[in-house]
Amino acid sequence: MSWHQGPLVGFDLETTGTDVESDRIVTAALVRLEPDGTVSEQRTWLLDPGVAIPEQAAAIHGIGTDHARRHGARAASAVGEIAHAVAEVLRSGVPLVVMNARYDLSLLDRECARYGLDSVEQRIGGVPSPVIDPLVIDKHVDKYRKGKRALQALCEHYGVTLSDAHEASADAVAAVRVVRLMGERHRPVSTLPPTELHALQVRAAAEQSASLQAYLRRTADPAAVVEPAWPVIPRRR
Repeated sequence: MSWHQGPLVGFDLETTGTDVESDRIVTAALVRLEPDGTVSEQRTWLLDPGVAIPEQAAAIHGIGTDHARRHGARAASAVGEIAHAVAEVLRSGVPLVVMNARYDLSLLDRECARYGLDSVEQRIGGVPSPVIDPLVIDKHVDKYRKGKRALQALCEHYGVTLSDAHEASADAVAAVRVVRLMGERHRPVSTLPPTELHALQVRAAAEQSASLQAYLRRTADPAAVVEPAWPVIPRRR
């Protein structure tokens, strides 16, 4: 049975910003979808990130500083729970679906470091795998398609309903449904075992980064650097 016909677990974070080195987790969700599309397990977290949530970020995901402080869990304990739960999924062998994994998994890694916790990598004894990233796969199988590649755009392209964008559970479910349809439409991808699909994405992500870096250096910034690593950006030394 192909990976897209089996159970998949979606993972999503909503955060204080877009910098993996300095921003914080506000909400998180892990959602398991069975082959028939039903949700069989779901875990969600609301954190007090310990810093003010910028208005721009709050406008996107709907969680403001006051709400997070009143109702959110202590960040250190919640981050530990999230890392443990993600590690458990990966140990089980069920593919972890993460839209733009390079961001979410790297930010989780930095949060673990911030609070002196074992990272997902340390918990499982290796790089998080198998991970399936709709963004990387879509760029690989449909390289020259014009338009945006954000989750909402991918949902529109593949015919997936996303009624509550930027709510972590809804985004996690939508990402899983998108990759299932990718598997149905793109047989060369769907026939790969999850471990080989993961390795393909490592190579594809690096190629996509190199292409973007070359474009930026030609058109905007001669010194532009685009991170090639996937699914986790190495920590700065």
